[in-house]
Amino acid sequence: MRILLETPRLVLREFAESDAGFLVALDGDPSVMRYLSNGTPTPLREIVEDHIPAYLAYHRASPDFGFWVAQDPPSGDFLGWFHLRPGPGCPDAEPELGYRLRRSSWGRGLATEGSRALIDHAFLHTPATRVVAETMTVHAASRRVMEKSGMRLVRHFTADWPVRIDGDEQGDVEYAIAREEWLAARPQEAAPPPAQ
Repeated sequence: MRILLETPRLVLREFAESDAGFLVALDGDPSVMRYLSNGTPTPLREIVEDHIPAYLAYHRASPDFGFWVAQDPPSGDFLGWFHLRPGPGCPDAEPELGYRLRRSSWGRGLATEGSRALIDHAFLHTPATRVVAETMTVHAASRRVMEKSGMRLVRHFTADWPVRIDGDEQGDVEYAIAREEWLAARPQEAAPPPAQ
């Protein structure tokens, strides 16, 4: 399984069919799923028949966009996953960042560490001109991750959630960072040329 990138505390690698059990455990935690399905677990069949094949298809289509398992470098323990990929109907130049981590990984800065690394990856290795991320307005922890990753609030909107989620009446938010903003925040000598 190809490794996309490594940070001091994370390894992001391609998914494999054998990772289904990790996803079942992750999505089986009501706290993890609170802002996604109001705590309802994702069924095993959906993970095996829909999610894993979709993640593997991303790996076949592009080395730089998709979903990646997040592992602890020394132990190889499953911590969750991150994604960087164009949202439905969106261009490659505006990939969406996302993450889902085990509860035991919360509060340690891992979501921010992985998000920053993927934003760097997007601007260094893909045609991205802007990276976006979305969450519910009431999801304060996820919003903090986006802000710490250098993203800024760009709009409020109302998503069409398939299930009623506590707090969804307050709507949703989109955060983003443009290539120019990312470059301006980097030391001048470290600024790379635009991806071709």
